[in-house]
Amino acid sequence: MGAMSVRTQTPEPSESPESSGSVHRAGFACFVGRPNAGKSTLTNALVGQKVAITSNRPQTTRHTVRGIVHRPEAQLILVDTPGLHKPRTLLGERLNDVVRTTWAEVDVIGFCLPADQKIGPGDRFIAKELAGIKKTPKVAIVTKTDLVDPKALAEQLIAIDQLGKELGIEWAEIVPVSAVGDKQVNLLADLLIPLLPPGPALYPEGDLTDEPEQVMVAELIREAALEGVRDELPHSIAVVVEEMLPREDRPADKPLLDIHANLYIERSSQKGIIIGPKGKRLKDVGIKSRKHIEALLGTPVFLDLHVKVAKDWQRDPKQLRRLGF
Repeated sequence: MGAMSVRTQTPEPSESPESSGSVHRAGFACFVGRPNAGKSTLTNALVGQKVAITSNRPQTTRHTVRGIVHRPEAQLILVDTPGLHKPRTLLGERLNDVVRTTWAEVDVIGFCLPADQKIGPGDRFIAKELAGIKKTPKVAIVTKTDLVDPKALAEQLIAIDQLGKELGIEWAEIVPVSAVGDKQVNLLADLLIPLLPPGPALYPEGDLTDEPEQVMVAELIREAALEGVRDELPHSIAVVVEEMLPREDRPADKPLLDIHANLYIERSSQKGIIIGPKGKRLKDVGIKSRKHIEALLGTPVFLDLHVKVAKDWQRDPKQLRRLGF
């Protein structure tokens, strides 16, 4: 690639060559980047509904959550992977395997780099891995552009262009976006779609994700539990939804869904942190997650949460299996 091509203006809707032809495209894209690079927030902004867990703590996405962007001319299926990082535990190694498997199966990879942080060792680690994947087109996405001024953004765009040249990665596009400020999010979809193979829609209209509802509910509870918790906890929380059952004896126009879920932590000393003084924190977790769960499922919910200790679950293969990893 000779000159750097950075996209900053939105094409006219429905007038792009892709949409004026009758070719329908459908395929998978995944966003990669070090933990906390804005991947999940971007997925949510593109899909227009909360489907991937977002948190201001690294390492919060555990499950591959697919968001589906429906367009008249295309269907873009977003696969949200855990952040790739140098693993310290067995769980970390498994998460990295999930990432590489995903990369090998998608049609386009979006590499997310935050505008407000210089390219660091974590980004290089991922870029080197990406350089080894030859056939899949790669789009560099500069996230969180609302946090920097134009000069800092320009410097980051140049640095990303250089990184590609240095490692032999040819970026199909370099796109600055702000998912929070909703800047250029639609443009990003417009640029990803032509990189998908031609084909019919893979999911019914109206589907936003194919993740089982129980897994999504567990993710929403886990996200609420992570809010405002001290730094040692993010890796140590797993949530398992034991059952989701419609309450019996309810009139048809007033349904209620009973959800029983367990929050697992690694040590009993962490129990107090999650539960909080007089159970206040756990109650807040319930109130916060219930609101999102009701929005997701479209029905009133009764949420029953319990905190349990699963000693050192991240290092124990049996427990990892039991908790769904």
